[in-house]
Amino acid sequence: MAGCYVVDGILKRDAQVRVLRDGVVIYTSKLSSLKRFKDDASEVRTGFECGAGVANFNDVKVGDILECFTVTKMSRRGSKPDRAAGPPERSRTA
Repeated sequence: MAGCYVVDGILKRDAQVRVLRDGVVIYTSKLSSLKRFKDDASEVRTGFECGAGVANFNDVKVGDILECFTVTKMSRRGSKPDRAAGPPERSRTA
């Protein structure tokens, strides 16, 4: 579990997550847990603190960046995505 501050976007419990250390991706997985004040949370918005757990990864260090994202499936014709995609949300570990 990492203590985080959401810098930009919204962290969602079902999101994929990249762990960046010194600007290099060191691990990619799913969020295994997301908490606010010891309570489970489905999402945490910009400007709030939270606790985030990364599935099968326990080596989070101070200064690591957790970059959450969703994978969007596109149709073969490239007309419209199944879900809206935007830039990845970021949180910094404290």
